[in-house]
Formats: sequence, C-alpha cells, structure tokens
Amino acid sequence: MARKRVAILISGRGSNMAALVAAARNPVYPADVVAVLSNQPGAGGLERASAEGIPTAVVDQAAFGKDRAAFEQAIQQHLDAHCADLVCLAGFMRLLTPSFVSRWSGRMLNIHPSLLPSFRGLHTHEQALAAGVRIHGATVHYVVPEVDAGPIVAQAAVPVLDGDTPDTLAARVLAAEVRLYPLALALVAGGKSTLTPQGVRSAAAVASAVQLIVPDPL
Repeated sequence: MARKRVAILISGRGSNMAALVAAARNPVYPADVVAVLSNQPGAGGLERASAEGIPTAVVDQAAFGKDRAAFEQAIQQHLDAHCADLVCLAGFMRLLTPSFVSRWSGRMLNIHPSLLPSFRGLHTHEQALAAGVRIHGATVHYVVPEVDAGPIVAQAAVPVLDGDTPDTLAARVLAAEVRLYPLALALVAGGKSTLTPQGVRSAAAVASAVQLIVPDPL
C-alpha cells in the first residue's frame, strides 16, 4: 500500500510535528510528511521542518484579516500542490470553518491536550488542576466542525501528581503527546482506523495497543 501523503499545520514550535516527521523517517511507516504549513511567520517549527528537508510555507492569517474563506483557500492551494491525502493539526491555533473541515472529513486529525470529552478548548491543564482530577492526558481525534468534539482515534493518560503546576503537568502531557500522535496517525494512514457514519472503526488489536500510554513521572 502506498504511503499516505501528510501535510502538517502548525502555529508554534512544532513538537508534535517533529515527532510525526521522526516516525515518517521509517520506510515502513504508512505516512510520509510532504509539507509543513504555518499561519504564523515566526513559528519555530518551520525551521525544524526545513532542517529535515521538508517543504514549508507560511499562510499568514494577518494578511487575510477577517476573510476566513480566502485564508483557507490559500491553505488548500498548498495542500493541493503537495497532493496531500491527510492533514494533521499540530498546535495549529486557528479555528477552521465548517466548510473547510467538511472538505477534509475523515482525513484531518488533531491532537488535544486532555482526555476528551473533558476539558475542551484552551488552558486544559489549568482546567484539570482546578477540577481535581487524578488522571489527565491527550487525545487524537478526527476534526469535525464542532471544536474538540470529533470521534476519538486514540488517547494517552498521565497521572496528575501532588504539587503539579500547569507547567509541570503540561510537560508530562507533551511527553505522552509525542508518542501518541505518531501511533494514531499510523492507525489512520494504515487503514486501521476509519471514520464512518457510525463513528470510528478501528482494528481492535492495534487500537488497544495505543489506548493508554503512561510516561514515567517527571
């Protein structure tokens, strides 16, 4: 089976992007990263991607003002130019319109720093600490028009420790994220996870292997 061509959208340092790129170096991995796009000209992940020989581009959201359709059309032009099969959002801090999301239905993934459906939106680590939960984590899900509400591909759990701050908890979650996202993308790119009208259909033996990843406490 041909490797899926993956474009990654970022806004910042690109930690999860780097994890996907590293996984794709393995010739048996079912996906190949063909482009990295950012909506922020100064995103650190652009330099990291360029150093790996991956084509990069900036679609500066500021240049489009409030014209979300034009902004997304510019992104789509890059995706088309690179013949992307799948899109991975990796710290992409921009809400996408229902029209754009629907165009990529079943072919766009996002990673969110909580165990969805808990703690949607921003400041997830602060939310988790305020709620007093003892387990936190990360989720890779298919992107749907409603924010952080798409069907779940895989999740990783981490403990919440006594004395945790948002920063220490964020670091522990990130350590799980960079392991989880490549595994989840492999499920999708390899045809082991698909989005159907009934939800996510996964190969149980493979999916169960990535449902729980608990890194050692920092």
